[in-house]
Amino acid sequence: MDRPRIRLTSVTITTPRPRELAAFWSTLLGWPVSVEEPAGDGEPEEAGWAQVRPPAGENGFTLNFEYERSWTRPVWPSAAGHQNATEHLDVEVDDLDTAVAWALECGAELAGDQPQTDVRVLLDPDGHPFCFF
Repeated sequence: MDRPRIRLTSVTITTPRPRELAAFWSTLLGWPVSVEEPAGDGEPEEAGWAQVRPPAGENGFTLNFEYERSWTRPVWPSAAGHQNATEHLDVEVDDLDTAVAWALECGAELAGDQPQTDVRVLLDPDGHPFCFF
C-alpha cells in the first residue's frame, strides 16, 4: 500500500488559561491570535480555546491552546513524583541572547537547568518548556 498524503499542520497545547497563553505566544512570535473562543457552559471563565497562526507568507505550525480542567504545572527537567512535560517546542532564533531577553520581557522564565551552551530552555507562563536555538 502506498502511503497516503499525511501532513502535520498544528500542535495543541493544554493549559488552564488558553486565551492568556495564546496572547503570550502571539506576542513572543509576532503572530496573530486567529481564533478565540469563550468558556463553554459550566466551565470557569478562564476556560475556552484559542489559536495562533503564522501571518500570511510566513511558515510555521499553527498553535492551538485547549483548556485543561485538571491542569498540573510540569517540572523541567523531569523529576520522579512530579508532573513531567510531555513535549516542548524548539524555536530557531537569529540571536540567542536577544531572543531570550525578549522572551523574558514577554513573560517567559529561564529554566534553572541549561544542558547545552548554544540552546536556552525557557518556560512559558504555564510552565511548558520551549527551547531557543
